[in-house]
Amino acid sequence: MLKVENVSGGYGKEPVVKSVTFNVKKGEVLGILGPNGSGKSTLLKIISGILPMETGSVTIDGQDASSYSQKEFAKKVAVLPQLHAHAFSHSVRETVELGRYPHQSGLFSSWSNEDERAVTEAMSNMAITRYAKNSIELLSGGEQQRVFVAQALAQEAPILLLDEPTNHLDIAHQQQLLDTIRKQAVDKGLTVISVFHDINLASLYCDRLLLMNKGQIAKIGAPQDVVKEEAIQAVYGARVKSQPHPELAKPQITLLPDLKAEMKPFKVRKEDFSVSSHYVSLQTESPLKTLSSAVHNAGSGWYRSFVNRHVDADYNIDDVKAENASYLEQQGFRLTDTVGMMTAVTTEHAEVEEYAGEFGTVLIAVTAGVGNAVDVSQALPRDQKPRVGTINTWVIVNGQLPDEAFIQAMITATEAKTKALQTESITDPLTGTIATGTSTDSLLVAATQQGEYLPYAGPITPLGKLIGHGVYDCTVRAIRAYKKAKGWTT
Repeated sequence: MLKVENVSGGYGKEPVVKSVTFNVKKGEVLGILGPNGSGKSTLLKIISGILPMETGSVTIDGQDASSYSQKEFAKKVAVLPQLHAHAFSHSVRETVELGRYPHQSGLFSSWSNEDERAVTEAMSNMAITRYAKNSIELLSGGEQQRVFVAQALAQEAPILLLDEPTNHLDIAHQQQLLDTIRKQAVDKGLTVISVFHDINLASLYCDRLLLMNKGQIAKIGAPQDVVKEEAIQAVYGARVKSQPHPELAKPQITLLPDLKAEMKPFKVRKEDFSVSSHYVSLQTESPLKTLSSAVHNAGSGWYRSFVNRHVDADYNIDDVKAENASYLEQQGFRLTDTVGMMTAVTTEHAEVEEYAGEFGTVLIAVTAGVGNAVDVSQALPRDQKPRVGTINTWVIVNGQLPDEAFIQAMITATEAKTKALQTESITDPLTGTIATGTSTDSLLVAATQQGEYLPYAGPITPLGKLIGHGVYDCTVRAIRAYKKAKGWTT
């Protein structure tokens, strides 16, 4: 649909854009990224004919772009520039109607049903219909931006060039605008080339990304191939972390500011834990990076309060999450700052211990009951409803862990718990085989992210050895305390 070959050009004798080559297919959305001064907007202006081209060519539908008349070009390409000058005071509707100019014919403009449909649809898509009679000069910057996008959409050209279309827009209108443009590309085969300032938005909405640096292409490809930590850091000179979007297979970046010098050093110690008949709790000076299967604030995040709450064995609530959140709030815990678990085990029998290694310390807290023990290998035909949690395990590390170490720590802790069940000869009451856990076990791994960097937590690593030993030790002790409380013979 649009082909750019060996294009160079710009404002002065020294070209801003240098030997850029790419093509965009019908229905594709290409995002152009790069730091300030990298040539993003200049490239778009060269493609649109606003700036001269020194070398190379731009081809549209197999025909050189320079061979089109101004009106023919406007039928092929709609352009949304970065800045808009207002020579006259138009109403919102009049401004959008200007997008239909390429489709007018003869000495006198003739307004058709097709023109009316295009303008009405574009205004509706940009949610500006209610401003139709307002003077554009009286609108906010964000509202004006939506008007000019509507003008470009009303033009109904098969190619749309956008220079930072989300400028001045709040997040809701950014989403609305980009959802609309994406839908136009999919439903109508619209070819879109857009300059983005926001890397995350570009990654979400574009099929491919073109990353520019100093007027040249640094990288081009699918978002997952371009939005990589090393590429972004090399071009922008900023430390970032890349992670997947929670709902889409698109990468997102997080800026990593240099604020560690401001962080007060701290460690978690055994005396920071509190144990009562109501709950086991840990409150820390600063938030810990956490990964858990808790009831409240499960998953990953940063938290400074941790609660393992006791409930009766016959606890039966329709909305467990809401009830538990209400309980935590009543106990004075901030919901945004707290990870909450639940257990039917008597919490005053929790086992809490601190284990020291060469790198630092690991703290383990376990509550264990085995009345609903399960052999996971025999669970497939099981028709028993799960009961309230029994074996809940916390692993707190005074050290820095990467993401993979958090996952390895969970594996190591689970293996150690299973070995403790074997040692204590805990069986699945339905099958009579050795149990591997209970039906509602919960696990938490948290780290201060200070001190020594610990890249791995497998069973033969220094950290893994300590976790394995500590979880096994505390789980065995917790099971024996449970047996004693229940009057079981050993």
